[in-house]
Amino acid sequence: MFEAKIKSVQCLSLAGLHRMSYKEWGDESNPNVLICVHGVTRVGDDFDAMARALANDYRVICPDVVGRGRSDWLKNPQLYRIPQYVSDIVTLLARVLPDGEKSSVDWFGTSMGGLIGLGLASLPDNPIRKLVLNDIGPVLAPMALQRIGDYIGQDLRFNTFDEAAKFIRDVSLTFGEHTEEEWHKLATDVLRQDKDGKWVRHYDMGLALPFRSATPESAEADEAMLWAAYDAIRCPTLLVRGAESDLLSPETAALMTQRGPKARLVEIAGVGHAPTFIHDDQIAIVKQFLLG
Repeated sequence: MFEAKIKSVQCLSLAGLHRMSYKEWGDESNPNVLICVHGVTRVGDDFDAMARALANDYRVICPDVVGRGRSDWLKNPQLYRIPQYVSDIVTLLARVLPDGEKSSVDWFGTSMGGLIGLGLASLPDNPIRKLVLNDIGPVLAPMALQRIGDYIGQDLRFNTFDEAAKFIRDVSLTFGEHTEEEWHKLATDVLRQDKDGKWVRHYDMGLALPFRSATPESAEADEAMLWAAYDAIRCPTLLVRGAESDLLSPETAALMTQRGPKARLVEIAGVGHAPTFIHDDQIAIVKQFLLG
C-alpha cells in the first residue's frame, strides 16, 4: 500500500515567488504520471481515494493550487486566474517528469482543475496524453458562477469543527450521496483553525476578487477563448457530467462531443456539480478510460 509524500515546488508570478505544495503517490521511478487537480475551493487531498486506487499504475501527483491548502497565497489576488495556474503546473511538470525524455502525463481535472487541464492541453507540444474533464466545459452557467463566487467570498469563522463541517456539507450537497465518514473527510480537508482558535476554510479569501471583477463582456470573451482552446485539443478526452449539474449544461456537454477532441461523455446520476470520485464506481470510469 502506497502512502502519500508531501512535497513542494517554487513557482513564479508577476508578484514574486510562491511555493506550491503537492501530494505524490506511487513509485517515484514510475514513468507513468497522472496529474489530479481540484476545484476552486478544494485541495489535492480530494483525490486520496482515487490516488490509492491508481498508485500501482501511476505516479499520482495532486497539487494544492496556489492560494489553497498547504500552498502559499499570492501577494496580488488578481493573479488567481487560469494562466497563472497553468504556468505553475508547467513548473511542477518540470520537477516531476523524467529529465531528458519526451515525457507525457495523463490529466484529471475537477471544475477549475479541468479548465487548467483544458488550457494546457490546447498548447502546441503539450505533454497531456489523455484528458479527463470533470463537470466543466467552455460555457459556464452564469447563475452557477454567481453562486460559486458568493460562496468563495464569505469570510466565515466557526466556533467548533462540527459547525464548520456542517457548513461544508450544506454547500456541498450537489456532490451527491456520501457516508458520514466521507463527509467528515471532505470537511477536514478544507478546514483549519486560525490563530484565534476559530475554524475557517483553508484558502485565501482573495480568490473571490477575479469573480467580482468579471463583467458580461469579459465573460463572453472568456467563453470564446475557452472554445478556441477546447477546439485545439488533440488528445483523447473524457467528459464527466453530474446529471444534475448547474454549471455544465446538457447542451454544452453534447456540443463538446461534436467539436474539438469530440469528448466521450459519461453522466453520473444523482450528482450535480461535481462528482467527487471517492466511490469505486466513479473511480472505475477513470480507470477504464485511462488504462482500458
